[in-house]
Formats: sequence, C-alpha cells, structure tokens
Amino acid sequence: MKQQVYDFLDQENIQYEVTEHEPVLTMDDMVRIGLSEKGTLCKNMFVRDQKGKRHWLIVADNDTQVDLRSLGEKIGAGKVSFASADRLKKQLGLATGYVSPFGVINNEDHMVTVVFDKVLEGQERLGIHPNTNEATIWISFNDLVKAIEKIGNDVQIVRM
Repeated sequence: MKQQVYDFLDQENIQYEVTEHEPVLTMDDMVRIGLSEKGTLCKNMFVRDQKGKRHWLIVADNDTQVDLRSLGEKIGAGKVSFASADRLKKQLGLATGYVSPFGVINNEDHMVTVVFDKVLEGQERLGIHPNTNEATIWISFNDLVKAIEKIGNDVQIVRM
C-alpha cells in the first residue's frame, strides 16, 4: 500500500520525506513517538451524507476540533456522519486506522472529495500516512493538493 503512494509521488516528481515508525492507532500515539516535533500532524476522517450517496475525506490539523454538524453545512452536504468500515474499504480500499488522503489512489470513480482545514493551507510539512499506519509522509500542503488533483479527486478548503 505505501509503495503505491511512494511510486505515484516519485512518478509525479512530488517532493516528500518518509518517517518509518511503529504502528500507530491514534493521534496520541503519533505525538507519543515524537512525530509532532517534525511537522504538522493531520487527522483524517471519512464521512458520508445522510443518504450515503456522497463521501468526503476530511483532513484537519491534529489540534482542530471538528464539528461535523457545522462541517456538513460548510461543504454543502447537510448532515454528515462517520462512514462505516465497509464504506471506507469500498471507497478508499483502506481499513480503520489507515485513513489518509492518499486513499483516493484507490477511489476508481474519483467521487470522494478531500476537504482540508483552511489552517493547513500553505503549510510546508504536513504529516500524512501513506495508506498504512507504520509510516508518515512529510509533504507540503501545495504538493498534497497537487497530488490529489492529479489522481482526479476534487478538493475543498474550509475553515473548520
């Protein structure tokens, strides 16, 4: 899974660094092993609309409190809720704990929109999993957006 991400970034000449580490299941685990000292850690949430027809991958600063009620309105979705593990697997090919914006590589119909917290805009070192929780990719916000758009998925930027 992570090699697919590395190969894509290399193919597109997108600069990144990798930190290999023990598997992490929570943001607290990432902070505990010192990753927060290397850059801005991002938390990721996979949500769906009330009818289950549309999906969004939310990327926010680790310290941002995300209110799903107001977020749904900001992204034009109405009410949103967390998507099931089955939906995550079907749409992004990922298991719980591996959620990452790079999951859109597996989103064949390109229907998952990636929504970034506006506070991430312009950041030079974002920490994102490469579709596994055993490594962190350090990449600039601009390059991450470029990668997602190159894959073919839409990007939204909102204040969370």
